[in-house]
Amino acid sequence: MQYTLIDNTEELHDFCQQASIKPAIAVDTEFVRTRTLYPRLGLIQIYDGASLGLIDPLNIDDFSALVALLADTNVVKVMHSCSEDLETFWHSLSVVPAPVFDTQFAACLLNMGATLGYAHLIEQMLGLKLDKGESRTDWIARPLTEQQCQYAANDVLYLFQVYPKLHQQIVELDRLEWVYQEIQQLALKKTMTLDASNAYLTIKNNWKLRGVSLYALQLLTKWRLEQARKRDLALNFVVRESNLVEIARSLPTSKGAVFAIDGMTPQEARIHGEALLAIVNEAKQAPSDLYPPDISRLMERSTFKKVSGEIRELCIKKAQQLSIPVEVLGSKKQIQHVLKRHWKLLDELQQTGVVPDLLCGWRANLLAPELQQILDTY
Repeated sequence: MQYTLIDNTEELHDFCQQASIKPAIAVDTEFVRTRTLYPRLGLIQIYDGASLGLIDPLNIDDFSALVALLADTNVVKVMHSCSEDLETFWHSLSVVPAPVFDTQFAACLLNMGATLGYAHLIEQMLGLKLDKGESRTDWIARPLTEQQCQYAANDVLYLFQVYPKLHQQIVELDRLEWVYQEIQQLALKKTMTLDASNAYLTIKNNWKLRGVSLYALQLLTKWRLEQARKRDLALNFVVRESNLVEIARSLPTSKGAVFAIDGMTPQEARIHGEALLAIVNEAKQAPSDLYPPDISRLMERSTFKKVSGEIRELCIKKAQQLSIPVEVLGSKKQIQHVLKRHWKLLDELQQTGVVPDLLCGWRANLLAPELQQILDTY
């Protein structure tokens, strides 16, 4: 398949104008995310069934035509396992593609596999084996090689070819709206910004801390997230999570004590030691009414196992009726989100205002009456 490398605004405008009259386009991105908080966009691939464009974002300063195309509700964007692509578009171009037909999720609903990879999907549907040799390439480096470009082009070329059959099968099962709703919910999560003061809710062992130590963790994680956002640096490249927990637990009083923390690198301690000590001191001097409430875990609830088991059984029953993997309908994590909301437990998802998956969209339509009956019992 011949492709066009698009690296200026005029060519991008013309290509997007042509694609905008199509009912569907295949879309993919290549990005780099090693030390950064946000993905760095390296390439955008679009195939409209007639023309295949590889859009080089490093040399273009006006993306308005592309943004309009991605937001055009008359053009279906066909993508595969689009979670990171949605995040990349949001942080790079401030747009979320819609509507999106995600072929991985469609395959789930067709019981082809819970997390079917792109290469396996293409092999299963088209009988082709794809070369994934460029999957770990540096998509920011220039110039791009012919091998890189061909690899990137194949990601949308074959995606467009499998779309009609997947679409037809999904429509025949009357599940097309499920696909669109699933990605709408995913996009909502990807675009919600967690308030930095709630970052401590995402920490693995936060429940082990109480009082001033929990407040110190709240301040420390707020500072770390703000630093990461300001510098576009991955959280653990600011200070590792385990080190923040230990600082909050031990409340060190000297820079030597920070250096002595098991797992703390000399570089972390040298660069951030004074800032970390200042935050600990702030926590110690704060009145207790500023302390966040203790974090309760679901397993501490006496009825947790029973009620989660009943919801799981409901999901298994419905999934079997629909011939889909139970994890697609209601995973353990999704069930836990429901119970945290029901029991009003602190949860980062709840703090962003996002409704748990089982309580909205196509899942709610399937589960709502029986799920609510279970919850009302507890």
